[in-house]
Amino acid sequence: MGSAKKNTSAARKARIEEMRRAEQSRERRNRILTITASTLVVAALVAGTVFLVQSQSDDDPAADAKTSGSFVTGADGVKTWKGTLGRTHVAKTVTYPVEPPVGGDHNQVWMNCNGDVYTEALKNVNAVHSLEHGAVWVTYNSKAPKAEVDALAAKVKKTPYTLMSPDDKQADPIMLTAWGAQRTVTGASDPNVDTFFQKYVQGEQTPEPGAACTGGLSK
Repeated sequence: MGSAKKNTSAARKARIEEMRRAEQSRERRNRILTITASTLVVAALVAGTVFLVQSQSDDDPAADAKTSGSFVTGADGVKTWKGTLGRTHVAKTVTYPVEPPVGGDHNQVWMNCNGDVYTEALKNVNAVHSLEHGAVWVTYNSKAPKAEVDALAAKVKKTPYTLMSPDDKQADPIMLTAWGAQRTVTGASDPNVDTFFQKYVQGEQTPEPGAACTGGLSK
């Protein structure tokens, strides 16, 4: 009789121990599943946040809130911006009030402008930074005669603190732009080209005189 009770008690203890082990095993599995699920959720949230930030930074245009004013055209044909031009470094693309822009918020990296001639359109946010360094930006659209484009390219290549690129969004065939100033010219032989270069290449309008025109973007 006593032996039967001992056997029953031992069996019960064994079953209890087995149940405890099974419960502990389930708890461990649940903890692992919970931690794994939490990690995946956090990773998804982080990835979503990074994607959102990158999308906002790279794709969504921002208005240049600090730029205000308008052009005033002088007797010499040069249009001068009267108002405020923002100078904040931004990661987004910027919507400028004029094309090509004459200043405003811009990317922290400039386009190389040591007589650099580009055959493809530039991002305004980088070219505007070149203007801040005192460069003159020569732009042309599809209506500009090829001979004039070639002649202007030769002039730009010999002139430090200048750059040149196509811009099919601009209204006139050939335009010259500096920080806060802009004018239309007829071609390389137009005397207004040399006059504009002489006045605005590292001119008094330059917000950062002497800043580099190399070490930036080359395409």
